[in-house]
Amino acid sequence: MKIKHLKNLFKIYTDVILDNAKPTWAKSPIPNSGYKRIATEEAFATPALIAESKSIIESGHAEPGFAKMGKFVFGNSLPAKILDSKLLDLGEGRIKQMDADGIDFALLSLTSPGVQIFEASKAIGIATEANDILMEAVNNFPNRFGGLAAIAPQAPIEAANEIARAKNLGLKGIIINSHTNGEYLDLPKFAPILEASQDLNMPIYLHPREPSSSWVTPYLDYGLYFATWGFAAEAALHAMRLIMSGTLDRFPKLRIVLGHMGEGIPFWLGRIDNRYKGQVVIGASQVLELLPSEYFRRNFVITTSGVTDYEPLRLSIDTLGVERIQFAADYPYENAGAGVQALENANISDQERMSIFETNARNYWGLSFD
Repeated sequence: MKIKHLKNLFKIYTDVILDNAKPTWAKSPIPNSGYKRIATEEAFATPALIAESKSIIESGHAEPGFAKMGKFVFGNSLPAKILDSKLLDLGEGRIKQMDADGIDFALLSLTSPGVQIFEASKAIGIATEANDILMEAVNNFPNRFGGLAAIAPQAPIEAANEIARAKNLGLKGIIINSHTNGEYLDLPKFAPILEASQDLNMPIYLHPREPSSSWVTPYLDYGLYFATWGFAAEAALHAMRLIMSGTLDRFPKLRIVLGHMGEGIPFWLGRIDNRYKGQVVIGASQVLELLPSEYFRRNFVITTSGVTDYEPLRLSIDTLGVERIQFAADYPYENAGAGVQALENANISDQERMSIFETNARNYWGLSFD
């Protein structure tokens, strides 16, 4: 049993860790298509973000989930160093990798959990600097990069001001990595962020992170706090809080993006509606203007990031409509080339493929490039 376990561990190491160390841009690139392949959930980092994240981990005062997850991304191991080098690359190396993976344009955003684990003033400074660094990369490669702005939700007024600044810079939306200190965007204190997002037409990419301290304990075993399960549970909870709280009645034009094929919510929409009706009857839920599924179809779009199976793609197309789905590779955390190949080979129409790869993202984010 021990020998079999070691063989499995070695296979995982060679398949994932060592393969990530190879310069995959040196491999044969994926052929061009008749459309642009736009990837909408592509991560980067800044030296300040990495340094401060390491400092929090080493201090012993990190949230329990981040204390574990952060070592994978920001630790001192060889895989973490490889990952950090990819996150920091906003130049030719990333462009070569995109070419090899068959990706024409990447919408970049600060890696999770961004600045949301820092003290407010430090978070504001790191987010502002990150947005300036990102915009410089966009200006250097305008036909290859676009960007989503980082903000510090723990300072809502300043965050709203940064959304306005980011809009003026030319960034296309904002990234929020789910909860901030265990708090969610449906709380009244975050209204300035939602107002700015809606009024300035800056969509929110609601990206996952590890569950908050108040409910992470059972997730800490078996790696469940991480992307295997905890990330989806956390981001889906956040989305459902926005729906069920009536927040989207107050902000009907708010636009929100969920990655990873909608964090599982498209699968559950029928049951969510059914149980919501029952909860209203017994007084356990407030009465909303719409059914939960109607908010999801009105205010949310989803991306394919990290999901390469055909069945959830087909379900999402049939449930939401192809116009509400965008391609994302989730680089450098996923094999971007495999994501491209999966969609290229999926049993969908050419028109559906073009919509997911290019048309939907162009229209949604207001992208313009050669």
